[in-house]
Amino acid sequence: MAQFWRPGSERPRATLVDDEEGGVLFVSAPPPSSSSGFGHSSLERQRQRLPVFKYRDAILYLVENHATTIIVGETGSGKTTQIPQYLKEAGWAEGGRVVACTQPRRLAVQSVASRVAEEMGVKIGEEVGYTIRFEDQTNPSVTVIKFLTDGVLIREMMDDPLLTKYSVIMVDEAHERSMSTDMLLGLLKKIQRRRPELRIIISSATIEAKSMSTFFKARKKDLRHAAEDSVPSHLPAVLSVEGKGYTVEIHYVEEPVPDYLQAAVGTVLSINDKEPAGDILVFLTGQDDIDAAVKLLREDTQDDRRRTSGLLVLPLYSGLSRVDQDLVFAPTPKGKRKVVISTNIAETSLTLEGVVYVVDSGFSKQRFYNPISDIESLVVTPISKASARQRAGRAGRIQPGKCFRLYTEEYFLKEMPTEGIPEMQRSNLVSCVIQLKALGIDNILGFDWLASPPPEAMVRALEVLYSLGILDEDAKLTSPIGYQVAEIPLDPMISKMILSACNFGCSEEIITIAAVLSVQSIWVSMWGAQKEFDEVKLRFAAAEGDHVTYLNVYKGFLNSGKSSQWCYKNYLNYQAMKKVVDVREQLSRLLRRLGLALKSCEKDTQILRKAIIAGFFANSCHLEEYSYNGLYKTVRSSEEVYIHPSSVLFRVNPKWVVYHSLVSTNKHYMRNVIAIDPSWLIEAAPHFYQVRTPNLAPC
Repeated sequence: MAQFWRPGSERPRATLVDDEEGGVLFVSAPPPSSSSGFGHSSLERQRQRLPVFKYRDAILYLVENHATTIIVGETGSGKTTQIPQYLKEAGWAEGGRVVACTQPRRLAVQSVASRVAEEMGVKIGEEVGYTIRFEDQTNPSVTVIKFLTDGVLIREMMDDPLLTKYSVIMVDEAHERSMSTDMLLGLLKKIQRRRPELRIIISSATIEAKSMSTFFKARKKDLRHAAEDSVPSHLPAVLSVEGKGYTVEIHYVEEPVPDYLQAAVGTVLSINDKEPAGDILVFLTGQDDIDAAVKLLREDTQDDRRRTSGLLVLPLYSGLSRVDQDLVFAPTPKGKRKVVISTNIAETSLTLEGVVYVVDSGFSKQRFYNPISDIESLVVTPISKASARQRAGRAGRIQPGKCFRLYTEEYFLKEMPTEGIPEMQRSNLVSCVIQLKALGIDNILGFDWLASPPPEAMVRALEVLYSLGILDEDAKLTSPIGYQVAEIPLDPMISKMILSACNFGCSEEIITIAAVLSVQSIWVSMWGAQKEFDEVKLRFAAAEGDHVTYLNVYKGFLNSGKSSQWCYKNYLNYQAMKKVVDVREQLSRLLRRLGLALKSCEKDTQILRKAIIAGFFANSCHLEEYSYNGLYKTVRSSEEVYIHPSSVLFRVNPKWVVYHSLVSTNKHYMRNVIAIDPSWLIEAAPHFYQVRTPNLAPC
């Protein structure tokens, strides 16, 4: 068994120096001791070959002596899987304590937990477990290393505000700057003032260490009860861990390209003509771009021309079916070259073995929320230098690689932003505000933010929560509704819809709808089968709209015996439908715990729609008179919007509708739409609407 640095034991023999900022930078470490490997499993030898292994003692020394340790580790260094194990082996999980490691993405939580459990030779859910929304694979009496999303850890604070069971909390992939990550970092900083013994590790591939160190550096007034030389030190430590990547040769275009999609396809064909064996990873912006590129490359392949006959072209984006995902991760068949065309999901969260060439379009698709119009736009934006480096690094995993950037070197050096815009500064903050309120943080604008959210978005969030009856006039949670909504881990509008359904007597149906709305999409759009797909959706379509249609789909799934074959025939995502069943069951248990009755409205769709309106009355629209192209206007702000083509009400155009969300692409589209009677709006929200000829108006 390898020797690990234990808390309180002798300082490790490694070269550590204090820097001028008061942190600690690791300069060098001795190479790992040679070993014949006798008595070690193959997994143990793999662990010792990881770059992070030689920094093991230094990491444990810093964690022992500093309240906050910032680890900048290149992709592939092994930091995510190894550091929690080092902490456990060094005694940080003894005496009933737990080591936590957070991730921004659920997929990463599950895959990392499975890998660590495999390395430790334990079953997932025992010593090593994970928790994501609506799924808990832990055993409180046994689990000592716990992986979870940032959002789940924030929710744990509602029951245990100081997170007392955790000895060390590692916040991984912090460079992604998700809204939950930024919230969590602010909350952990607050907890540290009350729990100076809590250790925090912030780990990332590209994080700006200095700014993070400054954020966590304790202020003098927070140290009035602590000695300046106390252990742990209040000064954050910084450690840089090298990766195991190979050299990646960077190529730029000489002139800006007019069409990055065509340029990407041309570059793939050029690589296939001129470069040795190796798979290709192409970064584009979204499903539409990816599908178009796949079509162009497959058409070339089907022409039986020598230059493309060996290409295996595959898409990769979050809405793919499990079967298509498996194709991406499967080994490349002999004599073939795999071309994976992906969104930025492949930047950090997923590793594709076999990639030697990367084609970087220089763009990604991001969501930007406008609090004035209440519209969320999907915008194609230039990536940051940090993202560009992450993308290039994908090419150097197994051997020296090449990255072909479809932008000029001058643009990269002089114009490309260093970092992306944090999600906190471009998102709807409704869920963020209610979580902080539930944690007793009333002065939200005075909260210690890593990146301050826009005041307009904060005001809009407070307005929405007040209109729903979740906050009172003093901006405090109402009782019981406000506290009940905070207990339900869904968007507050959906939570209010569920609670209202209990009063209307249709909670059985509404929790099914809520479960469907909580997964990404239950539909799978098959390439080249749009007509068949549309015909299948018509079998389930309800005249009332999408929400009732989801009830028909769910009933069909249950009647099929939850059959995967039935899902395949009906263009439904089997994994998503299984998740709907699971989420629905958990919502059912949660309502029972809150003392709320579950009842069915027995196909009374009017009551059902009234319950939906109780949560979404602010999202009402009316069809413009004499509109021949389906133009609606929102009642609240008179924004011009259209029903999304994926809705069963597309081209039906009822006079009045309520939508779940607005997304802007080439137009402002309403998603998940249901037809209503406008009088129900006044019935549901007399404080929000008044009658005005010819239409309703918000108060």
